[in-house]
Formats: sequence, structure tokens, C-alpha cells
Amino acid sequence: MKRPPAVRGPGQSTVWLPVLGAFAYAGCVVAYLPLLTLLLPLRVEQIAGEARLGVLATAMIAGAAMASIAGILFGWLSDRSLERGTGRRSWIAAGLVATILSYAGVAEARTPAMLVLAVMAFQVSLNVALAPLVALLAEEISDTQNGLMSGLLAGAQPLGAVIGPLLAGWTQPELGLRLSLIAVVAVLCIGPLLATSARKTVQRSEPTAPVLSPDLAIAWLSRLMVQIAGNVLFAYLLFYMEQFAVPSASGDTATQVGWLILIASVVPLPLAVFLGRWSDRIGRRKPFLLAASALDAAGLVVMAFADDWTVAATGFCLYSTGWLVFLTLQIGFVMQLLPNPNRRGRDLGLINLSNTVPVLIGPALAWWLATPRNFGLLFLTLAGLSFIGGVAMLGIRGRR
Repeated sequence: MKRPPAVRGPGQSTVWLPVLGAFAYAGCVVAYLPLLTLLLPLRVEQIAGEARLGVLATAMIAGAAMASIAGILFGWLSDRSLERGTGRRSWIAAGLVATILSYAGVAEARTPAMLVLAVMAFQVSLNVALAPLVALLAEEISDTQNGLMSGLLAGAQPLGAVIGPLLAGWTQPELGLRLSLIAVVAVLCIGPLLATSARKTVQRSEPTAPVLSPDLAIAWLSRLMVQIAGNVLFAYLLFYMEQFAVPSASGDTATQVGWLILIASVVPLPLAVFLGRWSDRIGRRKPFLLAASALDAAGLVVMAFADDWTVAATGFCLYSTGWLVFLTLQIGFVMQLLPNPNRRGRDLGLINLSNTVPVLIGPALAWWLATPRNFGLLFLTLAGLSFIGGVAMLGIRGRR
């Protein structure tokens, strides 16, 4: 017999739940960000040499395809578990274990083909945890804390980013030991949420206008356009910054890029939390989203015309601030547009395609518009896409 979802008033979710949820989400970011932005490109460079752009593109595309399928499948399976009364936390725990086991395949890969297969397995494993986790946040955190939760999610990026330069500069250990450290941090972040009991599902406040199906499609397309730039930047940043690299006492290029990612992730954090809370108070998110996408695009233009490390790094920090604020505020906005409370996992898996499909598009654009020493035309194209994505949010009529 199916157990009906319990319902609470919109103001009854506890203060600590958004914090634990944000830490758990950060654990998932830790699980993939250092690997995909630094360790994987370094490993591809070791294995493939001059063919690195093609091999990295193949790994990212194949991994994204698997992540797209897994996000929908395991989101839906966690919906079914919720209907049976077993909840989503068991899926999150299983995904965490599977992700840790998948690191072994990445560490042992010795050829491009083996590495591509290992990345595919990793992406499936990660989404066993990530898809149910995002659905859990959507159903257990109230509208009155939605912006706060969205802002706190911005903290996931710095936590994931801080691991990168430490691992890149840690030259002695093998890749497997570095991945083991990532696994430990991920467990410490996700564990506290898994130790809590399932909360009753919150009842969403009534929108000022009906949620229309085109609204969700617009939000999806908007996120897609902004995320194309994000996937390209974080996959190819190391290769881009290598053209400006100079000998430095602070370490090799990979270590310097790791610190750059950390700085660019920390800078937007207080801004994202502040704007998220502000948007809760005034009940409007669109102005913040448009401004963030404009800043995102401006940073990409700066990077397109950069001729030294300082200018390129400044452009990346501007870009990262706009990108991170946009994505964290928009995911809270999207959670309020979901039409069926009993299919949040499935629907968020479909929304997650706006995060994974760009990995299919971005590498193709990079292959077409960039060379290992010239990214200008690519970044100008991405700037245009990002700004259009922000403007598109103005077309949503059911929410402000």
C-alpha cells in the first residue's frame, strides 16, 4: 500500500536543514569538481599528449550522456521509493558508495579508451546520489527558505575548488591516493544529512500566477545556454591558461589554475547568500538573474581579449561570480516551477539535462572554434549565449 506524502506548512522546515543540504550538495561537488577540472585534464595530457583536446572532449561527452540518462532514471526511482515510504536517503548513500568505487577505474586507466569508460562509470555513480539529493532539497525545504538554500549552495563550489590546488600541487602520490582524499571529504560532507530522519514534504506556496508549461521550458533553455559556457570553461581552463603561464615560485600551471578556481569560487559566495536572502524578502529573482548573466558574459569578453595571466584571471573571476550567482539562484527558482510534487526526482532529472547536455555541445564548440593557443572566438560565442540565457528568464510569467 502506497503511503501518501506528508505535508507541512511552508514555514516549518528547520534552519539547519538548508545547511545540511548545502553541505551534502557540496560533497557531490567535491566528488566531481577536482576530478573533472584538474585531475582528469592532467591525466588526459599524460596519456594523449597533443591529442588531448579530442580525448578530453570524448570523455566529457560520453560522461555527460551517461549522466543525463542516470539523472532521470535514478531521480524517478527515488520518486518510487518515496511513494513506498522508504525515502531518498538510501539512494544518496548508495550513490556515494558507487562513486567512491568508480574512482578505482579512473585511477587504473592507462589508455584513452579505458579512461573514457571510467569517466562514464563515474558519471552514472555520481548521479545515483545527486539526482535524489536535489529532489530531497526541493521537497523538504520551504519556499521561505528557498533563496537562502540557493545561496548556501554557492558554498559547494569553493569547497570543491579548494581541493583542486592541493591535489594538483601534491606531486608525489599516485592518482588513486588523491581520489581517496576526495572520497573522504565527500563522505564527511554528505554523511550528516544521511544521519537525519526524512522530513515531511513541504507544501509549496501558491504562485502569483499559474505555473505554465512554457515557463519550465524557458527556464530549462536559459540554464542550458548559461551552462554551455560553464562546462567549456571548467573543462578547458587549464589548457587556456597554459598560454599565459610563466615560471613561478607558487607552483606549476595546474597548481596556479587550481588556486584561481578557488579564488573565483570564494569571491561570489557572500554575494550569492546575500542576494538569495534578498530575493526571498522581496519575492523577486528575475532582476538578480539578469544582472548575474550580464556579469558572466562580461567576464567571458575580457577573457576573449586577454593577453596576459592577470587580465585572463580577472576575466575568469568576473565570469565565475556571474555564473555561480545565476546558477544557484536559478535552481531555487526552478524548484518552484515543478508541476508534480510526486515526480520531483524525475522532473529535476529532466532539468538536469540542462547541466549535462552542454557537455555534449560545449566540447563540440571548443573543437570547432578554438585551438590550444586561441580561445577568443569561442569565448565571444559563449558570452553571447550566456547573456541570451539570462534575458530568456524574463519570459517566465508564472513567477517573478
